[in-house]
Amino acid sequence: MKLPPDVEFHEDIRLLIYRPRGMLNEAAINKVLSALEDLEAKLQEPFNRFFDTVAADEVDLNFKYIIQVSLHRRLSYAGRPPVKSAILATDSTMIHYGRLHALLTQGSPINVRIFQDRAKAARWLGLPVERLTAKQEGS
Repeated sequence: MKLPPDVEFHEDIRLLIYRPRGMLNEAAINKVLSALEDLEAKLQEPFNRFFDTVAADEVDLNFKYIIQVSLHRRLSYAGRPPVKSAILATDSTMIHYGRLHALLTQGSPINVRIFQDRAKAARWLGLPVERLTAKQEGS
């Protein structure tokens, strides 16, 4: 399966990583959701998620959209094994949207937490921080 350029899947640690760059808007979220749901259908095994929003320099989303996406994910993932979804965010708007998503998915198998520190996110996911660090171009 071909993933969008800002999405990686690491089979060895069962982790999907999304690193949006530039503008984070509905089109970008829809693209990663499509990839996420395709992987869920294909793999049939649970995997955790890490959304690294630090390189997103502009957020063009709204509460209504976040509510729709969160409720959609809650319903589409119902009855499946628990997964962790860590969101690394330093932008106040992204933190607020992440908290809303976490609140709306509470009680579902999707356990969402917002982090401002990559090492804390790694610890929560049970991974070395190096696995959550983007490889620099040319390295």
